[in-house]
Amino acid sequence: MKKVRVAVLISGRGSNMISLVESAKDTSYPADISLIISNNPNADGVKSAQKRGIPTHIVDNKFYESREEHEQAIHELLIAYDIDIICLAGYMRVLTQFLVSAWLGRILNIHPSLLPLFPGLNTHKRALDSGIQVHGCTVHFVNSQLDGGLILTQSTVPVLPDDDIRTLAYRVLEMEHILYPKTLALVATRKLSYLSKTRR
Repeated sequence: MKKVRVAVLISGRGSNMISLVESAKDTSYPADISLIISNNPNADGVKSAQKRGIPTHIVDNKFYESREEHEQAIHELLIAYDIDIICLAGYMRVLTQFLVSAWLGRILNIHPSLLPLFPGLNTHKRALDSGIQVHGCTVHFVNSQLDGGLILTQSTVPVLPDDDIRTLAYRVLEMEHILYPKTLALVATRKLSYLSKTRR
């Protein structure tokens, strides 16, 4: 079986990127992490990817006049590496319509809340402030609305009475590292797809 070629976009430490890379080491895993792209030249995840021998490119947004020009450079790399699926993993830029349209149904993101609850930033603080008893993470397709794309999978964790932002974030991140590789595998084998979700 030909493996799906995946690019992971990061801006920081890349812990979810590493979870995908480690899962892809299994010869039976249906995806290959073929490219890492970071907009941040100082991202810790860049060093992690390079140590693992994965082709890694810095596309620093500071050197582009517009978001579209920046994304055009990313798009050209994706084409050059024959990429099938993009995984956002702590990529701290909202994509424009250009990249979303070009890769519609082929961009995944993992978000640290049970969407549609708490899109955007500071999800763990907002969860604690709300008083909810269950929190978690979501893998979804990306569209032009912030964290508003079609939901693929979710995992939950309980909010414990003595939780603070740090402890809650740690348990959610542990679930992210499990959920993202599983979901990518489902998309890579077409058990989940953009069309199957929109036809429901």
